[in-house]
Amino acid sequence: MAVKKAKPGDKALTKAQIINALAGETGLSKKDVGAVLGVLTDLAYAQAVVGFTIPGIGKLVIVNRKPRLGRNPATGEQIKIPAKKVLKFRIAKQAKDAIAPKK
Repeated sequence: MAVKKAKPGDKALTKAQIINALAGETGLSKKDVGAVLGVLTDLAYAQAVVGFTIPGIGKLVIVNRKPRLGRNPATGEQIKIPAKKVLKFRIAKQAKDAIAPKK
């Protein structure tokens, strides 16, 4: 059975729908698939500091942002925004090419 391709008007899949689809494709039970997704999530959170890659999809990385000046939109006064760490997801080239192939 092939995975059904989404159309532009479709809604995003819920966690339960993702589990159902994976269970149907792999022959595993829904409980097992749910456990695998839970462990994958925990592993991604634990390994994000050094970068966590999901082959063919992308990579979770932590990026250090520099301090900068911002503006309060209500008053217009300048404020200092401190340096901070943010989590980003870098999409893999393979995923980009699969969704929006080059012309």
